Amino acid sequence: MSARTRETILAIVATDTTFVRARYGEGEAFIGKCLHCGGRLVIDLDGTALSRATIEHILPRAHGGTDALENLGLACARCNSEKGVRHDSRATFDGRLAEVVHALVAKRMERWRPPSDELRARHERYLLRRSGGTTASTKETRRAKKRR
Repeated sequence: MSARTRETILAIVATDTTFVRARYGEGEAFIGKCLHCGGRLVIDLDGTALSRATIEHILPRAHGGTDALENLGLACARCNSEKGVRHDSRATFDGRLAEVVHALVAKRMERWRPPSDELRARHERYLLRRSGGTTASTKETRRAKKRR
């Protein structure tokens, strides 16, 4: 698992109220719940998944979803895989996909813990680097300059 993936997992943990730091085995870990089924997920303090936790894109990337923290959650591998097989491959305008996404957004916002300013800034810098230095606002600024 890459350092960036572990950092993203820790950012999700920091913004999900179901995750708490607790004793686990000989040490400590973050223990929380799957976004779908509520099953127990365990994340090491360095961001390594100790259970079958996976990063869930609530609105799938194939349908315009991003890596913004509000669109990310943690799910057990089984639930994430089932959502991918059953819903992510559907057409964007599919009613069932819209229902699933709406329910997951509501659940994520119910569990939402605002990130610290430092965490938000670090994640936004990552998103900017990943996009090659362009964000929606950067692209709009470029379009506006071309129109002048």
